[in-house]
Formats: sequence, structure tokens, C-alpha cells
Amino acid sequence: MRLVSLAPSNTEIVHALGLDDWLVGVDDWSDYPPETVELLPRLGPELQIDLDKVEALKPDLVLASLSVPGMERVVEGLAARGLPHVALNPLSLEDVYADILQVGRLAGVPDRAQAVVEDLRARAQEIRASVEEAAGPGARPLDVYLEWWPKPLITPGRRSWVNDQLDLAGGRNVFADIDAPSRPVSDDDVFARDPDVILLCWQGSLEKVMDAGRVRSRPGWAERLRAVREDRIFVLPEELFGRPGPRLIEGAALLARILSGERRSLGR
Repeated sequence: MRLVSLAPSNTEIVHALGLDDWLVGVDDWSDYPPETVELLPRLGPELQIDLDKVEALKPDLVLASLSVPGMERVVEGLAARGLPHVALNPLSLEDVYADILQVGRLAGVPDRAQAVVEDLRARAQEIRASVEEAAGPGARPLDVYLEWWPKPLITPGRRSWVNDQLDLAGGRNVFADIDAPSRPVSDDDVFARDPDVILLCWQGSLEKVMDAGRVRSRPGWAERLRAVREDRIFVLPEELFGRPGPRLIEGAALLARILSGERRSLGR
């Protein structure tokens, strides 16, 4: 089967299923696993996919992702050309598991997909058990503000897999009351929720310039936020949090280590 992936998360699902040899083209942002993607034709950035190149590869299945805002136009182009495709749109860890099973079925390897999902579920339970053991009975989650983008401030809401990662790791998204995958918020919104921990996970080109110092220098943030005054600001790798694929579990494990350390420093 000839597979084309138009998002890094989909490329990583294909890899988890052991189907690297079936990939014949990927988007420009796919970078994992490097030994596979560096040899493949690049089809453009996620929102500027060259559909002529995609069609020329004669794919049996194109994997798109609506978790990338704006990819609807690309999906419409695939449909107009009659290219076989599926557009994944996960909002939670359960959705990611379902996507892995769906891709496995479409690729003809359902048993392999089931094994991958069972392994991810087991690893998730290990993280939760370890956190609960370390925190002790009745420990409340740490309040966390995660920032996807700095100008304007954009944070995940209730319909984001980040909530599941935080839940496994002993945290709680302070903006989980927002009924959306993500939303712009104001400085005052963050001040009002005064999180225990601030996490930066800027997307795209801004990932390279993420720095806690940029947060500390924002007007009013040190004065209004304990997490800034007490230096509880952490920079996260985008590939473990911004891509709804198998490596979200690695991200949850990283969060668990960060939050467990901060819980000890807070005496909770």
C-alpha cells in the first residue's frame, strides 16, 4: 500500500504501526523518525500541500489531519481530485487511540494497531499509578497554564488532548472551562487563575525562540503570578504535545516528572 502523510502526527502513527516502508511522501514538517522521513519526497507545508505532487505519487491512502487549523481546504482538494483519503480530527487521547485503530484497519493491519493502542494504554496507566503513589491519597491536581502561542496568548481549552496528558500527570488545565480546542486569552484571564505552573509549548517557527525570560519580562506577570515569581515556568518540546499521535504518552511522562518535582517544592 502506498501511503501519503500530510501531518507529523499521522507520520508518527504510520511509524508506530511499523509501516514506514509504505510511506511514499510526507509534509514538510514531518521529522520523525528522521531515518525514514529524510528519504521521502516533501509535499509542502501542512496548509500549502502541493496536490499535484500528491496525485503524482499515486497513493492508495492519504492521511490528512483537521487538528491542523485550515487543512479543510487541502481535504477539499483531495476530494475534488478523487484521491482516497481520511481526515483525522482527534481532540482527546481516546480519539488518538481511535485514529490509530482506524489507520490500522484501513492499512490492513488491525491486530498491529490494537497492540499499539494496548501498549499506549498500559503506559498511560503506569504514569497515573506512579503519580498517585508519589502524591499520596487525596492530593489535588496542580493548576497549570499552557501556552500554545504568545501574541496573542493562545491556550488549550476543554476539547484538547492536553487535558488528558495533564490528568495523567497530576495537573489540571486552568482554562479547561473553555469549550473549545484552544482560544486566545488575555493577561488578566491568566492573572485571575494564578496557576501553580506555567508551560510554554509555542508552535511552528516560534518554538525556536521559546524562553522563560520572555514570560518573566511581560508587564505585570511577575507581580501578579506566583509561578513567575517562583520560577515555575517550563519549556516543552512541541513534538510531544502539539502532535496528536503516539508520542503524546511520552509527553505525559515528561509532564509527570515536571509536576511531581514542583509538587514537592510547593509542599503538596
